[in-house]
Amino acid sequence: MSVEQNIGKGIWLMVVTTFIFAMQDGISRHLAGTYNVYMVITIRYWFFALFTLGLAARAEGGLRGALYSRQPLFQVFRSLVLVIEIVIMIQAFVILGLVESHAVFASYPLLVAALSGPVLGEKVGWRRWAAIGIGFVGILIILEPGFGVFKPEAVIPLICALLFALYSLLTRFAARKDTAAVSFYWTGLVGAVVMTPLGLWFWEPMIGTDWLWMGALCLTAVSGHFLLIRAYEVAEASAIQPFAYLQLVFASALGILVFDDTLRPNVAIGAGVVVCAGLFTLWRTRARAKAKLAARNA
Repeated sequence: MSVEQNIGKGIWLMVVTTFIFAMQDGISRHLAGTYNVYMVITIRYWFFALFTLGLAARAEGGLRGALYSRQPLFQVFRSLVLVIEIVIMIQAFVILGLVESHAVFASYPLLVAALSGPVLGEKVGWRRWAAIGIGFVGILIILEPGFGVFKPEAVIPLICALLFALYSLLTRFAARKDTAAVSFYWTGLVGAVVMTPLGLWFWEPMIGTDWLWMGALCLTAVSGHFLLIRAYEVAEASAIQPFAYLQLVFASALGILVFDDTLRPNVAIGAGVVVCAGLFTLWRTRARAKAKLAARNA
């Protein structure tokens, strides 16, 4: 299969993945608006953990070999960061809605670029710093800190973006010693272990129809992560990552059509600025990678 065919397949897998994740966010908002968020996330992590254990058991070397990590404490910390981000983000869906939450969360690639220097020791040039600065102008447009009464809860998705950016960088750092599969297994298992006591403590009775929604949430979580892994297997990340921004489009459409969210002009303009800055950052990252490869082959 040619590189072009691989990239084309990877793009379609990423588009489907973003749609599934947007549906997952919508279901999460529905359930967390009715039941305790800790219980909802716990059940989701139980299903995720069972899925990862099933994959690990089928891997070469069996369950023990698949779960072996050279940095177990680091894997636990990395997974905890994601757990905290998920808990806070679902709360943001309920408080702010899908549109505004995703508009601000779209800044996480810019935060990844900004933090790649201090966390991974990577060089961040002036062009990327300029894109990061422009992106945060977009965030200010969305948050409107100078107009009316600034809502503190509007910062919640920005905190989530920061946590997810940190998680992404920690995952890249973990890849220096562990495979992507090992990190994936640890993500599910640590999340289930951490969330179980909280979920059981805040357990609430759930009606039959909402159990169907919970089943859909679990299926979207697992299928979304599985397709994301497949997308990165068939195409390089820099080629398909820009299409991850479609989650903002899908989630916003879902919020407007199903949850009666409002797309305010400042949110639309600010989100557009953030996405453009993020796409430029991804383009610069890819350009630098190609330049390095060309220098090595010269």
